[in-house]
Amino acid sequence: MTVDDLFASAPTSEDVTPPLAVRMRPRTLDEVRGQQEVLRAGSPLRRLVEGAKGAAGPMSAILWGPPGTGKTTLAHLVAGASERSFVELSAINAGVKDVRAVMDQAARSRDLYGRQTVLFLDEIHRFSKAQQDALLPGVENRLIVLVAATTENPSFSVIAPLLSRSMLVRLTSLDDGDVAELIDAAVAEERGLDGAFELDEAARDHLVRMAGGDARMALTALEAAAGVAEDAASDKSPTPISVGQVEQAVATAAVRYDRAGDQHYDVASALIKSMRGSDVDAALHYLARMLEAGEDPRFIARRIVIAASEDVGMADPTALQTAVAAMHAVAQIGMPEARIILGQAVVHNAVAPKSNASYRGINAAIADVREGRGGAVPPHLRGSGYAGADRLGHGDGYRYSHDEPGGVGPQQYLPDDLIDADYYQPTDRGWESNLGPRWQQLRSTIRGGDGTN
Repeated sequence: MTVDDLFASAPTSEDVTPPLAVRMRPRTLDEVRGQQEVLRAGSPLRRLVEGAKGAAGPMSAILWGPPGTGKTTLAHLVAGASERSFVELSAINAGVKDVRAVMDQAARSRDLYGRQTVLFLDEIHRFSKAQQDALLPGVENRLIVLVAATTENPSFSVIAPLLSRSMLVRLTSLDDGDVAELIDAAVAEERGLDGAFELDEAARDHLVRMAGGDARMALTALEAAAGVAEDAASDKSPTPISVGQVEQAVATAAVRYDRAGDQHYDVASALIKSMRGSDVDAALHYLARMLEAGEDPRFIARRIVIAASEDVGMADPTALQTAVAAMHAVAQIGMPEARIILGQAVVHNAVAPKSNASYRGINAAIADVREGRGGAVPPHLRGSGYAGADRLGHGDGYRYSHDEPGGVGPQQYLPDDLIDADYYQPTDRGWESNLGPRWQQLRSTIRGGDGTN
């Protein structure tokens, strides 16, 4: 066979069926699932997609969100408005030369045909400052409508001049209902699987869990499962797709975990109690179960933050710092890397010394307030920075702490009916063991030698 014969027999682009995720890409705003907030009537993004023209023309946009939330789809919809030209670049393999070529072509398209160009730049956070600078003239002069996509916080990854000339649109992961609707549509619609397959309910639920709000992941896994089912097909029509075939397609076992039912709460509870009980291995096991079942990593991060304050508290104040840092990092990074951050936070919580003294203290204070205790604020503590305060005696007798020896002096802070309150009782565990003697000394100084006001 000659080289010419080889090329002659090769499939053309018309012979290759696009992936299911491409075929199911929304063609209109009405087909877009999720993102209701940023696509509400009259929103800047909706006006841009619909081709509305402001006084200075359409603004560029930076779309920030996790994978599979519709960034590329929205860029195509923006390009479709008013018959704009569409150019797509990826910051992974494009450079300044490519950007300048797009600008030149955009100028020709505008001057010769009166058409505006939409430049969709994926992964803009991978562009260096110099590369992003090359976009500025075209964006500033409205030569192009830049629609840039990023999974990282643009405040840190996009230069300020570009941010100030663009609207920032925050996209969120699809909820389970949106993903389920998308899967059902892909099974039934002609451009999808065209009703040739029947998806078992358990298989559908597993696809939804595994997708974790990522539409592209859900459709890719569905297409792979359909291929497995087709290879094993019997004479039954439509061809059934089972949960086992979904597992085989994605090489992931279905975790027995219901995100909306008892398992959701049981496993989350087990994670918290394992950290509280200092069993690192158990805590990591339950974390793994939640992650493999497709639990929202942001939900897990929030629970770890709560545990760091409720169960570790002042015995190791750095546990809360780790947990809060993990919560913010998970929101910016997403899976699969988020598992590493969550793992670190879980380990820190589990091995840290434990104290619930702060937790018990605020609960005791709230209980008193709810019972109606807590009279008027002592006059010397009341605000004195407004007209007439002096006449009322507000602030009279207040002792400025910084003028006292050691920065602490005797003074009544609690209302009269709570003068004997004793909410915070430090433990002798971890760093909090240092606080017990200090708080007793402070309390004695503030309230008098016998510890009372």
